[in-house]
Amino acid sequence: MKELISTGKLRVGVAFAPSPSPLFVVKAKDGTVHGVTVDLGNELAKELGVEAEFVVAPNTGELVDALEAGRIDVSFMPVDDERKKRIDFGPVYFLVESTYMVTEASDLHKVGDVDQPGIRVVGIANTTTIRAAARSLTKTTIMAAQSIGDAVEMLTGGKADAFALSRDSLPPFVAKLPGSRIVEGGFQFTGVAIAVPRARPAALAYVSTFLEKAKSSGVVRSAFDRAGLQHLTVAP
Repeated sequence: MKELISTGKLRVGVAFAPSPSPLFVVKAKDGTVHGVTVDLGNELAKELGVEAEFVVAPNTGELVDALEAGRIDVSFMPVDDERKKRIDFGPVYFLVESTYMVTEASDLHKVGDVDQPGIRVVGIANTTTIRAAARSLTKTTIMAAQSIGDAVEMLTGGKADAFALSRDSLPPFVAKLPGSRIVEGGFQFTGVAIAVPRARPAALAYVSTFLEKAKSSGVVRSAFDRAGLQHLTVAP
Protein backbone atom coordinates (compact mmCIF):
# COMPACT_ATOMS: atom_id res chain seq x y z
CA MET A 1 0.00 0.00 0.00
CA LYS A 2 2.56 2.54 -1.22
CA GLU A 3 -0.02 5.34 -1.49
CA LEU A 4 -0.69 5.15 2.23
CA ILE A 5 2.75 4.42 3.69
CA SER A 6 5.20 5.98 1.23
CA THR A 7 7.73 6.61 4.03
CA GLY A 8 7.46 3.14 5.54
CA LYS A 9 5.42 4.50 8.45
CA LEU A 10 1.82 5.61 8.78
CA ARG A 11 1.92 9.33 9.53
CA VAL A 12 -1.32 10.13 11.36
CA GLY A 13 -2.44 13.71 11.95
CA VAL A 14 -4.41 14.34 15.15
CA ALA A 15 -5.75 17.51 16.79
CA PHE A 16 -5.35 18.07 20.52
CA ALA A 17 -7.49 19.85 23.11
CA PRO A 18 -7.65 20.11 26.92
CA SER A 19 -10.42 17.48 27.00
CA PRO A 20 -11.01 14.40 24.80
CA SER A 21 -13.74 14.01 22.21
CA PRO A 22 -14.36 11.72 19.21
CA LEU A 23 -12.12 14.16 17.32
CA PHE A 24 -9.71 15.69 19.83
CA VAL A 25 -6.93 13.88 21.69
CA VAL A 26 -5.30 14.92 24.95
CA LYS A 27 -1.62 15.17 25.82
CA ALA A 28 -0.08 13.36 28.80
CA LYS A 29 2.67 14.94 30.91
CA ASP A 30 5.28 12.94 29.01
CA GLY A 31 4.08 14.45 25.72
CA THR A 32 2.32 11.35 24.41
CA VAL A 33 -1.20 11.71 23.05
CA HIS A 34 -4.25 9.60 23.85
CA GLY A 35 -7.76 9.45 22.46
CA VAL A 36 -10.11 8.08 19.84
CA THR A 37 -8.10 9.10 16.78
CA VAL A 38 -4.87 7.80 18.31
CA ASP A 39 -6.52 4.42 18.87
CA LEU A 40 -7.85 4.39 15.30
CA GLY A 41 -4.48 5.43 13.90
CA ASN A 42 -2.73 2.66 15.81
CA GLU A 43 -5.30 0.12 14.66
CA LEU A 44 -4.86 1.16 11.02
CA ALA A 45 -1.06 0.98 11.31
CA LYS A 46 -1.33 -2.47 12.91
CA GLU A 47 -3.44 -3.68 10.00
CA LEU A 48 -0.86 -2.30 7.57
CA GLY A 49 1.98 -3.91 9.52
CA VAL A 50 3.84 -0.65 10.12
CA GLU A 51 4.52 1.81 12.94
CA ALA A 52 2.21 4.77 13.51
CA GLU A 53 3.85 8.18 13.75
CA PHE A 54 1.58 10.88 15.17
CA VAL A 55 1.72 14.49 14.04
CA VAL A 56 -0.10 16.64 16.59
CA ALA A 57 -1.72 19.97 15.68
CA PRO A 58 -3.76 22.53 17.66
CA ASN A 59 -6.56 22.55 15.09
CA THR A 60 -7.87 20.59 12.13
CA GLY A 61 -7.11 23.43 9.73
CA GLU A 62 -3.42 22.66 10.14
CA LEU A 63 -4.13 18.99 9.48
CA VAL A 64 -5.81 19.85 6.18
CA ASP A 65 -2.68 21.78 5.18
CA ALA A 66 -0.48 18.83 6.19
CA LEU A 67 -2.57 16.34 4.20
CA GLU A 68 -2.60 18.54 1.11
CA ALA A 69 1.19 18.98 1.31
CA GLY A 70 1.77 15.27 1.83
CA ARG A 71 3.32 15.70 5.27
CA ILE A 72 0.88 13.19 6.75
CA ASP A 73 -0.85 10.16 5.25
CA VAL A 74 -4.17 10.09 7.07
CA SER A 75 -6.20 12.14 9.52
CA PHE A 76 -9.66 12.54 11.05
CA MET A 77 -11.74 15.72 10.88
CA PRO A 78 -15.17 17.27 10.23
CA VAL A 79 -16.26 17.29 6.60
CA ASP A 80 -17.12 20.48 4.75
CA ASP A 81 -17.26 21.64 1.14
CA GLU A 82 -14.10 23.76 1.37
CA ARG A 83 -12.09 20.80 2.56
CA LYS A 84 -13.48 18.52 -0.14
CA LYS A 85 -11.72 20.76 -2.68
CA ARG A 86 -8.37 19.99 -1.06
CA ILE A 87 -8.49 16.47 0.42
CA ASP A 88 -10.55 13.28 0.10
CA PHE A 89 -12.86 11.92 2.79
CA GLY A 90 -13.78 8.37 3.65
CA PRO A 91 -16.65 7.25 5.91
CA VAL A 92 -18.02 9.30 8.80
CA TYR A 93 -17.71 7.76 12.29
CA PHE A 94 -19.33 10.49 14.39
CA LEU A 95 -22.05 13.12 13.78
CA VAL A 96 -21.53 16.55 15.31
CA GLU A 97 -23.63 19.60 16.04
CA SER A 98 -21.88 22.94 16.36
CA THR A 99 -23.20 25.46 18.88
CA TYR A 100 -22.02 28.06 21.40
CA MET A 101 -20.83 28.16 24.99
CA VAL A 102 -21.42 31.35 27.01
CA THR A 103 -20.57 32.53 30.52
CA GLU A 104 -22.92 33.00 33.48
CA ALA A 105 -23.12 36.76 32.85
CA SER A 106 -24.37 36.28 29.28
CA ASP A 107 -28.02 36.88 28.32
CA LEU A 108 -27.63 34.62 25.27
CA HIS A 109 -29.74 31.46 25.59
CA LYS A 110 -30.45 30.28 22.04
CA VAL A 111 -28.41 30.09 18.86
CA GLY A 112 -30.52 32.86 17.35
CA ASP A 113 -29.65 35.19 20.24
CA VAL A 114 -25.97 35.22 19.26
CA ASP A 115 -26.35 37.21 16.05
CA GLN A 116 -26.46 40.69 17.59
CA PRO A 117 -24.34 43.82 17.15
CA GLY A 118 -21.57 43.98 19.72
CA ILE A 119 -21.40 40.22 20.31
CA ARG A 120 -17.93 38.73 19.89
CA VAL A 121 -17.73 35.07 18.83
CA VAL A 122 -14.51 33.11 19.01
CA GLY A 123 -13.86 29.91 17.06
CA ILE A 124 -10.86 27.85 16.03
CA ALA A 125 -8.99 29.11 12.96
CA ASN A 126 -9.52 27.37 9.62
CA THR A 127 -12.13 24.92 10.89
CA THR A 128 -15.55 23.91 9.61
CA THR A 129 -17.11 25.38 12.76
CA ILE A 130 -15.78 28.90 12.37
CA ARG A 131 -16.66 28.90 8.66
CA ALA A 132 -20.22 27.79 9.44
CA ALA A 133 -20.50 30.40 12.20
CA ALA A 134 -19.33 33.09 9.78
CA ARG A 135 -21.97 32.04 7.25
CA SER A 136 -24.77 32.16 9.81
CA LEU A 137 -23.77 35.33 11.65
CA THR A 138 -24.23 38.73 9.99
CA LYS A 139 -24.09 41.20 12.89
CA THR A 140 -21.40 39.83 15.21
CA THR A 141 -17.63 40.10 15.34
CA ILE A 142 -15.97 36.74 14.65
CA MET A 143 -12.47 36.07 15.99
CA ALA A 144 -10.15 33.14 15.30
CA ALA A 145 -8.06 31.42 17.96
CA GLN A 146 -5.30 28.95 17.12
CA SER A 147 -6.35 26.35 19.69
CA ILE A 148 -9.24 25.40 21.94
CA GLY A 149 -7.22 26.45 24.97
CA ASP A 150 -6.71 29.93 23.51
CA ALA A 151 -10.43 30.23 22.73
CA VAL A 152 -11.46 29.22 26.24
CA GLU A 153 -9.06 31.81 27.68
CA MET A 154 -10.62 34.51 25.49
CA LEU A 155 -14.11 33.58 26.71
CA THR A 156 -13.21 33.36 30.39
CA GLY A 157 -11.04 36.48 30.15
CA GLY A 158 -13.88 38.61 28.81
CA LYS A 159 -12.40 38.99 25.33
CA ALA A 160 -15.24 36.99 23.71
CA ASP A 161 -18.95 36.59 24.43
CA ALA A 162 -19.50 33.14 22.89
CA PHE A 163 -17.29 30.21 21.97
CA ALA A 164 -18.22 28.19 18.86
CA LEU A 165 -17.41 24.47 18.98
CA SER A 166 -19.04 21.07 18.60
CA ARG A 167 -21.62 20.34 21.29
CA ASP A 168 -19.93 17.09 22.33
CA SER A 169 -16.65 18.91 23.05
CA LEU A 170 -18.08 21.69 25.24
CA PRO A 171 -19.29 19.96 28.46
CA PRO A 172 -15.81 19.66 30.08
CA PHE A 173 -15.27 23.40 29.71
CA VAL A 174 -18.72 24.22 31.04
CA ALA A 175 -17.98 22.01 34.05
CA LYS A 176 -14.83 24.00 34.81
CA LEU A 177 -16.52 27.42 34.57
CA PRO A 178 -19.30 27.83 37.17
CA GLY A 179 -22.52 29.21 35.74
CA SER A 180 -21.51 28.83 32.12
CA ARG A 181 -23.80 26.97 29.72
CA ILE A 182 -24.33 25.71 26.20
CA VAL A 183 -27.01 27.60 24.29
CA GLU A 184 -30.05 25.87 22.83
CA GLY A 185 -29.88 24.78 19.22
CA GLY A 186 -27.09 24.39 16.70
CA PHE A 187 -25.85 26.17 13.59
CA GLN A 188 -24.03 23.32 11.83
CA PHE A 189 -24.56 19.57 11.54
CA THR A 190 -21.79 17.53 9.93
CA GLY A 191 -19.79 14.34 10.26
CA VAL A 192 -16.29 13.55 11.46
CA ALA A 193 -14.56 11.29 8.93
CA ILE A 194 -11.26 9.71 8.01
CA ALA A 195 -9.33 11.70 5.37
CA VAL A 196 -6.38 11.24 3.00
CA PRO A 197 -4.60 13.43 0.42
CA ARG A 198 -6.38 13.87 -2.90
CA ALA A 199 -5.65 11.72 -5.96
CA ARG A 200 -4.73 8.65 -3.92
CA PRO A 201 -7.61 6.34 -4.86
CA ALA A 202 -6.02 3.18 -3.49
CA ALA A 203 -5.34 4.88 -0.14
CA LEU A 204 -8.90 6.20 0.03
CA ALA A 205 -10.34 2.77 -0.75
CA TYR A 206 -8.16 1.12 1.90
CA VAL A 207 -8.98 3.55 4.73
CA SER A 208 -12.67 3.50 3.79
CA THR A 209 -12.79 -0.29 4.09
CA PHE A 210 -10.80 -0.10 7.33
CA LEU A 211 -13.13 2.40 8.98
CA GLU A 212 -16.34 0.65 7.96
CA LYS A 213 -14.93 -2.57 9.40
CA ALA A 214 -13.80 -0.74 12.56
CA LYS A 215 -17.34 0.55 13.06
CA SER A 216 -19.04 -2.79 12.50
CA SER A 217 -16.56 -4.77 14.62
CA GLY A 218 -16.78 -2.49 17.65
CA VAL A 219 -13.26 -1.02 17.35
CA VAL A 220 -14.60 2.54 17.14
CA ARG A 221 -17.02 1.90 20.00
CA SER A 222 -14.16 0.64 22.16
CA ALA A 223 -12.07 3.72 21.32
CA PHE A 224 -14.95 5.96 22.43
CA ASP A 225 -15.30 4.02 25.68
CA ARG A 226 -11.57 4.15 26.50
CA ALA A 227 -11.71 7.93 26.06
CA GLY A 228 -14.57 8.19 28.56
CA LEU A 229 -17.14 8.88 25.84
CA GLN A 230 -19.57 6.08 26.63
CA HIS A 231 -22.50 8.49 26.30
CA LEU A 232 -21.76 9.27 22.64
CA THR A 233 -23.00 7.28 19.65
CA VAL A 234 -20.88 5.97 16.78
CA ALA A 235 -22.30 6.98 13.40
CA PRO A 236 -23.95 4.14 11.44
